[in-house]
Amino acid sequence: MSETYKVAAIQMVSTPEVEENFAAARRLVGQAAEQGAQLVLLPEYWPIMGMHEKAKLAHAEQTDVGKIQDFMVALASEFKVWLIGGTLPMASDEADKVLNTTMVYDPAGRRVARYDKIHLFSFVRGEEAYDEARTIVFGNEVGGFTAPFGKVGLSICYDLRFPELYRAMGDCALIVVPAAFTHTTGQAHWETLLRARAIENQCYVLASAQGGKHVNGRRTWGHSMLIDPWGEIVSVLPEGEGLVIGGIDPHRLQYVRESLPALRHRKL
Repeated sequence: MSETYKVAAIQMVSTPEVEENFAAARRLVGQAAEQGAQLVLLPEYWPIMGMHEKAKLAHAEQTDVGKIQDFMVALASEFKVWLIGGTLPMASDEADKVLNTTMVYDPAGRRVARYDKIHLFSFVRGEEAYDEARTIVFGNEVGGFTAPFGKVGLSICYDLRFPELYRAMGDCALIVVPAAFTHTTGQAHWETLLRARAIENQCYVLASAQGGKHVNGRRTWGHSMLIDPWGEIVSVLPEGEGLVIGGIDPHRLQYVRESLPALRHRKL
């Protein structure tokens, strides 16, 4: 592939109401497609940000069965885009727990990849406390798929802190990071970690975030962005609903890798 390929990251402020989130996602994916996006990334927890961490259990779906997956199939095929479906709750083998899963669909609405989040977030500082392992089972397989412009590596939110995962993906043209970073951790580390992953893997990074004050009282950091293989930010949206859009340029990718062949210099 020689020409630039347009990609977009959707930023949402998801609510406890699935239908509200469907409407927002459809509107924003439509806007991205109108602007020429050929691949669109939704954020983590896009279909539901419940009033309590257990709220997502009631919405867990079986593989290829359920209204959230049906909606994503319809969205990809209607707008004829590669759709990376952020995350949705998928049924697990453990009672009262789900998998936090990314599903990927091609422009015909066919599912081409699945990735279950491997690293589960926990954080305590004063009154602020999170522990995803209370309601989520971790995945154990590295995820990716081949898009028209090259390989796409799949990761989710807290995965961003574990560089060994990205090395295990192999040679990627693009890495995606759907996320719901907290305001506290996002302000401290989000941009630094995203740019580091782009620089060390010499590829594009597309990050799609939750970004604002949610009905449940949680505040997410936002700052969805596209970063190029040199670590430069192509586009960013600080807070609120919207999207970022930009191009995957194969010439830029090749230029960075040839001028500084760090990937070929690896020893370990």
